Amino acid sequence: MGTYKTGIDFAIEQDKADTLASYRNRFHIPKHTDGSDIIYFCGNSLGLQPKTTKSYIDQELQDWAALGVEGHVHGKNPWLSYHELLTENMANIVGAKPIEVVVMNTLTTNLHLMMVSFYKPTKKRYKILIEGDAFPSDKYAVESQLRHHGFDEREGLILWNSRENEELARYEDLEAIMQRHGEEIALIMIGGVNYYTGQFFDLKRITKLGHQHGCVVGFDCAHGAGNVKLDLHNSGADFAIWCTYKYLNSGPGSLSGVFVHERHAYRKDLNRFTGWWSHNKETRFKMRDDFDMLPGAEGWQLSNPPILSMAAIKASLDMFAEAGMDNLIAKSRKLTGYFEFLIDQLQNDSIKIITPENPDERGCQLSIQVKNADKSLHQKLTQAGIISDWREPDVIRCAPVPLYNSFRDVYTMVERLKSILNEG
Repeated sequence: MGTYKTGIDFAIEQDKADTLASYRNRFHIPKHTDGSDIIYFCGNSLGLQPKTTKSYIDQELQDWAALGVEGHVHGKNPWLSYHELLTENMANIVGAKPIEVVVMNTLTTNLHLMMVSFYKPTKKRYKILIEGDAFPSDKYAVESQLRHHGFDEREGLILWNSRENEELARYEDLEAIMQRHGEEIALIMIGGVNYYTGQFFDLKRITKLGHQHGCVVGFDCAHGAGNVKLDLHNSGADFAIWCTYKYLNSGPGSLSGVFVHERHAYRKDLNRFTGWWSHNKETRFKMRDDFDMLPGAEGWQLSNPPILSMAAIKASLDMFAEAGMDNLIAKSRKLTGYFEFLIDQLQNDSIKIITPENPDERGCQLSIQVKNADKSLHQKLTQAGIISDWREPDVIRCAPVPLYNSFRDVYTMVERLKSILNEG
């Protein structure tokens, strides 16, 4: 990872040597009250807007204005097959084959659709395992699935908790849970990168363990897609879902991605909710044929997709394809390592990074715990021109995103944090 140094000169040198530095200029950076660029460390919540997004959406608005319904077949990017323009780039980002990936719906909707197919409870095997501090929407979704199938969620939900006075989950504890309850668990559904701690779980290890005990395994990769090397195909996971508005910069509430492993691509025995967009493309508009399932992840689609949202996704994915996921991860590791180094240099006993130290076990997010702090610390950072993310009770989540954050951003953020802590 190289040797980091204190002082602004090091940050300036790193930015000059950064081959991805120019991508920052391709994003709209919000402004502080003094007119300077905000230091935006909140890409783990909502990514910034690429400057090309407007032109991508405008293209579809122009085709709609000029062509009306004919835009479905005669537009510059025909709407009937628009989602296919996203598939290959998205598959490359998450480490999957194109047949395994589709962009559709929103995140928790897709989680429910996956559980329709992959959560098949019996009287003996009906429980669902999630991580103890899962993102609330995931927890609510799996609890509602348990209730939907007639089970008590208090009995049916098993939590993989961290140990007392520890933040990170341990694999030996998961293995112990599986030894005790493996035959009762129908589904393991883990957040690939934990939203709170930033811990990036070993998807392949978890999948192998789950499959050994006869469980289906899925992941919510909302905090992983565009951030870490997910390698979904080789993980062996049965399914995964993710949003596109965090690291993938597609805009608030935009569409979700879905992965279904290719071993399930032609399985007509899998129960699913269907709609006309999961029907054979060749006969879809004959309208009166019996349902003929599309193979692969496309076979889980329901409706024709919202093109304007997909245009925003395409703008970002085209940039990812140009920059290269491996290049982005390499910069991310260096940038986050530098951030960690500067935080450690503060030598402040009230500060603790709860994200794993091992770069293989995290993405760009660092979760910084500040003892005896409250949300006023976050508010002071905001007033100082730093946009980060506060999570109760005492954690600031900061994500230096490699596409648009610089080493100078990291240096300045830590200097302002130091100043605020010294005032306190």
